[in-house]
Amino acid sequence: MKELPIGVHVFAGDTPGLAAGIVAADGAGLDVAWVTLGPNAPDPFVVYTQAAAQAQRIQFGTSIVTTFPRHPLAMAQSAMALDQVAPGRLRLGVGPSHKPLVEGFYGIPFERPLAHLREYLTILNAILKEGTVSFQGELLQAEASFGGPTQVSVLASALRPKAFRLCGELTEGAISWMCPLPYIRDVAGPALEEGARIAGRPKPAMIVHAPVVLSEDAEAVRAAAKRQFGFYQRMPYYSQMLQEAGYPEAAGEEFSDAMSDGLVISGSEAAVGDRIRALPQYGVDELLATIVLVGDTPQATADRTLAFLGELAREA
Repeated sequence: MKELPIGVHVFAGDTPGLAAGIVAADGAGLDVAWVTLGPNAPDPFVVYTQAAAQAQRIQFGTSIVTTFPRHPLAMAQSAMALDQVAPGRLRLGVGPSHKPLVEGFYGIPFERPLAHLREYLTILNAILKEGTVSFQGELLQAEASFGGPTQVSVLASALRPKAFRLCGELTEGAISWMCPLPYIRDVAGPALEEGARIAGRPKPAMIVHAPVVLSEDAEAVRAAAKRQFGFYQRMPYYSQMLQEAGYPEAAGEEFSDAMSDGLVISGSEAAVGDRIRALPQYGVDELLATIVLVGDTPQATADRTLAFLGELAREA
């Protein structure tokens, strides 16, 4: 692959809207269209199946599908079906998510998430890569043989060092979110490499999910970041990570200007382009961009940002 593949998080309220966004990302020249399965969101496998007929080049990423509500064999069946429609294009990102979602929305106990993810990935890798699995763990069990090997890439979300280490052991890529670049370079990257060394395998990709927008109105960007991302530091795992990354104010309620400036890639085309091209210096192998909705005409700004990200993705 080229030096820095660039993907974009596509969001809409329904399946036709998401499919249209994926087709637009494909037309813009992006490498990956990413969809998140949140509360009340359409199933991404259905969305990608609908989009595949029109978006014939772009890869399809999930960031993420929550693991607790779906047994890994059920997840594998959906992934296999999409791989048959769009061979080799699925980047299957999974993760345990967080207690408020898993317990509050699904009503499932959120217990031992890292151990759960380890067993989940073990089953998922076996059935997707070998077509068969026989696993009896402490939390999950699976005995199955179906479908044969697939071309699906298995990825996982990561926030703290232990999760990045696990990704190094068992995945083809770690997907971060809201992680400052120095934290990626100094904490997450070394943990990912350590996990790969433990497993005796090459280091998987570091996929950094970051907010991006073409806007030189710094105050408008900060205000938008607070609206769209200001609740994250109120979640314990994110708060701890941000404090360790050099933002002690993340212990409180306020999403600070410093946090916005450090996390959001914004500015002119020249400034945004320079920051994205510099990402490999922090150990970033791939960018997953969430476009920030800024200003009085947010859709126009988003469309302009999408087009520019496509230009960067097409660079040799």
